Amino acid sequence: MSDSTIEVIPVSTKKDMKSFIKFPWKIYKNDPMWVPPLISQQKAMLNKKKNPFFEHSEADFFIAKKGGEIVGTIAAILNNRHNQIHNENIGFFGFFETIEDFTVAKKLLDTAMDWAKEKNLDSVRGPASYSQNDVCGLLIDGFDTPPAILMAHNPKYYQDFIEKYGFGKAMDLWAYFMDTGSMKMSDRMIRVVGKIKQRSKCTFRPINKKDVKNEVNRVKLIYNNAWEKNWGFVPLTDHEIDHLADELVPILDENLVYFAEYNGEPIGFSLACPDVNQALAKLNGRLFPFGLFKLLYHMKKINRLRVIIMGVLPEYRNLGIDAVFYVDTYQNAIAKGYNWGEFSWILETNDPMNTALKNMGAEVYKTYRLFQKKC
Repeated sequence: MSDSTIEVIPVSTKKDMKSFIKFPWKIYKNDPMWVPPLISQQKAMLNKKKNPFFEHSEADFFIAKKGGEIVGTIAAILNNRHNQIHNENIGFFGFFETIEDFTVAKKLLDTAMDWAKEKNLDSVRGPASYSQNDVCGLLIDGFDTPPAILMAHNPKYYQDFIEKYGFGKAMDLWAYFMDTGSMKMSDRMIRVVGKIKQRSKCTFRPINKKDVKNEVNRVKLIYNNAWEKNWGFVPLTDHEIDHLADELVPILDENLVYFAEYNGEPIGFSLACPDVNQALAKLNGRLFPFGLFKLLYHMKKINRLRVIIMGVLPEYRNLGIDAVFYVDTYQNAIAKGYNWGEFSWILETNDPMNTALKNMGAEVYKTYRLFQKKC
């Protein structure tokens, strides 16, 4: 396909946005591992008036066409909070989808790079839709299993196209596979955790879904401080945390979400979530008219979970709080009938977390990569 025959246009109408949202169905129609997102959620995520990301940052969406047929999509993103916090001057690309044709991928990436240059940015990183607090990273290893909730999935050829364009590795993100039957949760570790609970001045408790507003406020006190030293981390605004809570709280299992508190103040938080992708895979992106009933039916059959967040305030680390989170999550997951789990994502440079997971018998089974290129 000649580069000159491909037209890239900005999304400017409701019809364009509908096409942007529906295009992945063309790419993944023969991929049994792909989990179609809910179309309603995608609409909300891409709505600049509703998504709190756009209260501080910006993005534009583009469609590639050839002969009137859509052949690719991409978003060009400026995350102002990222640049302010990390003292960088970079843009991001996300929502990247393309047919298996490098000329299409090149046109899309050219568009994102040109957009970044117009903003006087130095580099472009991605994929991230919109940031590292959202679905991010390109799957480069582990294509034989479906993605967990809020994790990416893509064709293998995307890596070849992105690297051929000139992007290099910025960071790898690891997803660990945890089979409850093979994890090394030794009797000794369980005894140690029991002693930590007895002797520690910390208390541990599950989330109270009947007190959601106050529980979310407690999460706010922990989240941005516990991960502030992580590579690429950008603190969420209060509105962003509220928005995320609105999506996650309805599907949470109270027995898999914990707080650690000291003198009544929250100092640690752990969140494991049922892998709703097991149910969403049956809906083809639609809740209505019958999708809601399918969702409720398949939700009862979920036997996988994803550990999404586990963090402790810096001044309370090395007290064994993380070990308590590990053991409680493990024991309650088994009691609730979960037999498979994912712990993700973990920076490849996070040695303490990677060591702890490997010592427990967890294995890296998917690798996601963030790429970067100078403008």
